[in-house]
Amino acid sequence: MPAYKDKPVLGDLIAGVSVALLLIPQSIAYASLMGLPPIYGIYASILPPIAAAFFVSSPYLQTGPVAMTCLLSIGALSAVSTPGAADYVGLAALLACLIGVCRLLIGMAHSGFIAYLMSPPLITGFTSGAAVLIISSQLPTFLGVEASGNGITMKALSVISQPGNWSLPTIILGVLSIIIIVGGKKIHTLFPGILIAVIVGIIFSHLFAYQGHVIGALPAGLPTLSLDLPWHRSLDLLVPAIVVALVGFAEPASIARTIATQNRESWSVDREFISQGMANIASGISGCFPVGGSFSRTIISFKAGGKTRWSGAITGLSVLACLPVMWILEPLPKTVLAAIIISAVFTLIDVKGLYRIVCDSKPQGFIACTTFILTILLSPRVDIAILIGIALSVAIHLWREKSLEIKSEFKNETLTLHPHGVLFFGSVPTLGDVLRNALAHHIHTRKLILDLSHVGRIDYTGVVTLKRLMLDAEQSGLEVKIIPGGTERSLFLLKHVLGKNSQWFD
Repeated sequence: MPAYKDKPVLGDLIAGVSVALLLIPQSIAYASLMGLPPIYGIYASILPPIAAAFFVSSPYLQTGPVAMTCLLSIGALSAVSTPGAADYVGLAALLACLIGVCRLLIGMAHSGFIAYLMSPPLITGFTSGAAVLIISSQLPTFLGVEASGNGITMKALSVISQPGNWSLPTIILGVLSIIIIVGGKKIHTLFPGILIAVIVGIIFSHLFAYQGHVIGALPAGLPTLSLDLPWHRSLDLLVPAIVVALVGFAEPASIARTIATQNRESWSVDREFISQGMANIASGISGCFPVGGSFSRTIISFKAGGKTRWSGAITGLSVLACLPVMWILEPLPKTVLAAIIISAVFTLIDVKGLYRIVCDSKPQGFIACTTFILTILLSPRVDIAILIGIALSVAIHLWREKSLEIKSEFKNETLTLHPHGVLFFGSVPTLGDVLRNALAHHIHTRKLILDLSHVGRIDYTGVVTLKRLMLDAEQSGLEVKIIPGGTERSLFLLKHVLGKNSQWFD
């Protein structure tokens, strides 16, 4: 990167402070979503963005608590503990460290490409389902009703079915907050809608002696740094940590890659994995929960004039500077926090996107819709829904690769086969079936020509099986010729494996 970009500029200061004013109420809201005390959201907004700044590839990416990572983390933690349990806070910090180590190892091994192995239909289905779950989880707070039942969806249904218990002042304030936040975005990207909603909420709480749930006490002390975590529970969280490390990386990777393309700047997915890994390790040793890159806050940083990686560090330092005055937020009604979360994730429900995928490709639409439904039905274990979605993606990919289109021609006692597709261990048997059927139909065949010019790729198993088929055909009395095709690697395998039978090449 050019040297001048590594020196903080005035735009970084403006961007960092602007993002911090948004991040503080957001982080408290996401701590509430995680089932943790509000102060942990503040702590998760200090060291992680500072740590990420030293390693980040995108100079605009803003790191901290994000809704999607929180939901994924809840799914992972729900299998081993429950919010409010004595070990819940420690396990959340342990999960952050494990996610950080996973991302760090991926980046250091230059394996960032695995972030692209999750298909867009899978991500669309999951994010839409996750957004529905997040909104559902906030309905009790937004409507001012104590929820009953097990699971996010059951609690949401329980609340919706009790309109007589809804709190009118809570709803009015929540709706007003959403109007301010969403309306502010319509006015301008930098309009401080969340900050204004928070101020309005605090004033509302004082003027009308609000009786609903409020944030409450916010300690002014610094976060305690410690590696004294329940490491003996690491195996319980290892697989979910890997899932969160990969799926939770989709959002920061998407926005960083997009901005880099627009600005014609280089961007390294491996280095971004390292930066997000260090951020999560910093969050873990702060005793906090997993963090990620934020789409909305990154856009604000970019629009506010952030130019270098240090804008993220300034955000963390700004939150740190605000710790002594956090008591100002103590009377803030929690319905405002619910409104912040709902307004942040509502746009992730991509109904049009799901419909478009179904119309364009039935198999991919099946993956998207199945992942969407399973994300809701299996909550809070959304990580299982993702794993099933990945398995479906792989299965459908193999099924489509297996579908080898083969055209045949018979003329002058010569049978010519034209396979189209990929020749690998799953599709070569199809070629064998077509060859046998064609020879049975054309019993006067004297010569076999296999035209591979329309084959995209041939793997080693495909070449070995192909050789066996050609030997069988030759031993049956046929003259065999092969028109080579595929990639350079495929041609090398053909010549290497066929060896002394290279006379087959036409």
